[in-house]
Amino acid sequence: MTRKLFGTDGIRGKSNAEPMTAETALKVGMAAAIQFNRGDHRHRVVIGKDTRLSGYLLEPALTAGFISMGMDVILVGPMPTPAIAMLTTSLRADLGVMISASHNLYEDNGIKLFGPDGFKLSDADEAEIEARVNSDMAGDLASPAALGHARRLDDARGRYNEYVKQTFPRGLRLDGLKIAVDCANGAAYKSAPEVLWELGADVVPIGVDPDGININKGCGSTDTDYMRSLAMAHNCDIGLALDGDADRVLISDEKGNLVDGDQVLGLIAKDWAANGRLNGGAVVSTVMSNLGLEKFLTGLDLELIRTQVGDRYVVERMRKGGYNLGGEQSGHIILSDYSTTGDGLIAALQVLAVVVATGKPASEVCRVFEPLPQVLRNVTFNGGKPLDDKAVKKAIKDGEGRLAGAGRLLIRPSGTEPVIRVMAEGEDEALINAVVGDIAGVIEQAC
Repeated sequence: MTRKLFGTDGIRGKSNAEPMTAETALKVGMAAAIQFNRGDHRHRVVIGKDTRLSGYLLEPALTAGFISMGMDVILVGPMPTPAIAMLTTSLRADLGVMISASHNLYEDNGIKLFGPDGFKLSDADEAEIEARVNSDMAGDLASPAALGHARRLDDARGRYNEYVKQTFPRGLRLDGLKIAVDCANGAAYKSAPEVLWELGADVVPIGVDPDGININKGCGSTDTDYMRSLAMAHNCDIGLALDGDADRVLISDEKGNLVDGDQVLGLIAKDWAANGRLNGGAVVSTVMSNLGLEKFLTGLDLELIRTQVGDRYVVERMRKGGYNLGGEQSGHIILSDYSTTGDGLIAALQVLAVVVATGKPASEVCRVFEPLPQVLRNVTFNGGKPLDDKAVKKAIKDGEGRLAGAGRLLIRPSGTEPVIRVMAEGEDEALINAVVGDIAGVIEQAC
């Protein structure tokens, strides 16, 4: 079955426009309830959200959909995406839902679904839910006496905070470290500063005043300039930038240098391999990860296993091969010893543990390899399939020929935005800039 409603990370779109309408959210709740009605027990779903204004639109619609099918709803309010995955398993729920468009601005929103095991749903499950959304579900409605109930879980954030703190090595504290943490005015605006402070850090909180429309606006992991400047202005030892739902993190050292997800993967891999904690002698990442990371891991006798873009595909490969470290350049870091999905705060604590254990400044600890020049350009398009255009195909083939033996080229449509991503990397920065520019130009003409 094909999927049109679901993308690489759940359902996403402009708020109050299809598919992010109350009507569709209601149907998604109904369809997901039918899909996960397995067994005779009282079924329940955990619903969380980030701080977008449209969360007030989608949360009650989803709640009504689940209740109409006889499923009980546990509402936890603004919480990080990984917290919903954790609470789904902790509360023995049949399903978890996160209402968030992750790193997108407030105009967008999304729906992410987690199974009872805390993992994002498979393509097959999503396809079946989508088929039900487009069908008549009236025959599955619960009787008046069998309708579900809804309640709020007031201590959800405290449960998540305690869980996160348990992932930090025993015997270590953050005493003496001054940490700037940018919460993107998003889901972790309370949890992240609390966890860092409770572990002993002097915290400089940034992006902790959500108003419904300022999520990810000039802050967070998609715009780190503000965090880096404040971290240096406050003489912080390190800076952390989460995104709107806190499933990714980027880092700044004390000099304001940005540390991306590839560097974080390399650092944790080196530390875990040295301590016998890295399963399978490999790290799982995507086709977007820098060749510099691959060369660094090879030097440690470790392997880099690549997947298509999307943290769900990284997780699937990790589960298949029994690996416990994976992630994306964008800052999604999956540590399967602790979490079933990317968790920016838990990943940050692993980096902080190395900083504390070594006693060295972040600038000496966090940059573990020199990345090869990499150029990424996003080309916006409005419908159609520009990659099927003959001129675009020829430009891509020409670009591959120019980079043959000297780099690599990757062109792909985004799974979350209406853009074509054109990426090239190699030793010759001028060459890859020219290749990306030429291909992007042809794509723009075709759009």
